[in-house]
Amino acid sequence: MYAKISPPTQGTRITFTAGGIPQVPDDPIIPYLRGDGTGVDIWPATQLVLDTAVQLCYGSARKIHWFKVYAGDEACEVYGEYQYLPQDTLTAIREYGVAIKGPLTTPVGGGIRSLNVALRQIFDLYACIRPCRYYPGTPSPHRHPEQLDVIIYRENTEDIYLGIEWRAETEPAQKLIQLLNEQFIPHTPEHQGKKIPLDSGIGIKPISKTGSQRLIRRAIQHALRLPPAKQLVTLVHKGNIMKYTEGAFRDWGYELVQNEFRQECVTERESWILENLEKNPDLTPEENARLIEPGYDSLPPAKQAVIVAEVQQVVAQIGDTHGQGQWRTKVMVNDRIADSIFQQIQTRPQEYSILATMNLNGDYLSDAAAAIVGGLGMGPGANIGDTCAIFEATHGTAPKHAGKDRVNPGSLILSGVMLLEFLGWQEAADLVQTALGNAIAQRQVTYDLARLMEPPVEPPLSCSGFAQAIVRQMENVKKS
Repeated sequence: MYAKISPPTQGTRITFTAGGIPQVPDDPIIPYLRGDGTGVDIWPATQLVLDTAVQLCYGSARKIHWFKVYAGDEACEVYGEYQYLPQDTLTAIREYGVAIKGPLTTPVGGGIRSLNVALRQIFDLYACIRPCRYYPGTPSPHRHPEQLDVIIYRENTEDIYLGIEWRAETEPAQKLIQLLNEQFIPHTPEHQGKKIPLDSGIGIKPISKTGSQRLIRRAIQHALRLPPAKQLVTLVHKGNIMKYTEGAFRDWGYELVQNEFRQECVTERESWILENLEKNPDLTPEENARLIEPGYDSLPPAKQAVIVAEVQQVVAQIGDTHGQGQWRTKVMVNDRIADSIFQQIQTRPQEYSILATMNLNGDYLSDAAAAIVGGLGMGPGANIGDTCAIFEATHGTAPKHAGKDRVNPGSLILSGVMLLEFLGWQEAADLVQTALGNAIAQRQVTYDLARLMEPPVEPPLSCSGFAQAIVRQMENVKKS
């Protein structure tokens, strides 16, 4: 089956149900990709922390059997020039279902544009999940970073990251532009008068109902597992401008709520209608419509009638199950414009919990949120589909620091926490998070955090030293 690697002689394969639920044995085999650049430092630190956490929590009852596979520059050393993503690695990940990886080099020149994007597309890992929470003591440019505690669900396989584009002034680009300018744009009333310059580069931005709803479905399912105060899903979009792609993402999200999660969810607009009736049971549909729609009285009668009908429909469909305050026990689903949410995660972060977004918006948003709580060095990530999951460091390879045992392994360690949670090994996941937080609070940190603390920490810990500090903290927690 494999050309140059061999799986462990002990351990059991993780499988997935038809609904994408992992079936996890007590001795799973999990492939790992060390990663390029600083991967040589951060993977050993991560493995030490994860193995110690599992041993402290479960003794000999549970154990991860690690399976080394290759990608990036390291793969080229083993498999030959330009073999950045060998078939052995793809076979192993497909066979064992779950993997963890350090940062990978993006190949220069032709071929694969990004190994990370390639892995997501090959295994249909449609949900990129990026938790952003603050660990006390972590340096931050914000006054109250502790108020931000969000999980970003970013669609991984569509939007502009599908990579369908053509260079300016090439034959395919000019043919497509001519087709649009001569046939499609003139015959679309809302595009009258528009024209694409012939020397444009051009790309396609596909957003599908299937892709949108499966991402939002996972976000809602995650919200159902959270404490009641955090059961909120916000659909992030730029639908005011891109009505048929990003606006459709929002609309398909609300459709999913009504068709699949009617008993578990309430939309923000529905909650306004129901709360208005709680305050005044004698409120007429017209009066309720006036309260939920700014400028209602200035609308034409036909639009007023649509809003009144909406109020009547909500009351008829969910008045009994969600009214009289019952909606407060449901998962709230709302939506926000993308540029607005960038501001609000800084000015009103406590109002958000799970953000569901398309690919490009999610890319920007996850990095912006990570900056608030300490940067990408503290940002974990996971890419999950229905038959596979890959957990990864969210930062780059930083080759100038490779092999110097100095970088922060926090991103990969916290991605390992997400892996433990995915396995259902919550006790071990909680232990790592607590210990890592304790180490930071006691100023036991690597140079990237040490230099920003007041006063600066001298000397900072090495990469391996930070992992050992976390191990000591875990041992202290278990003893107490």
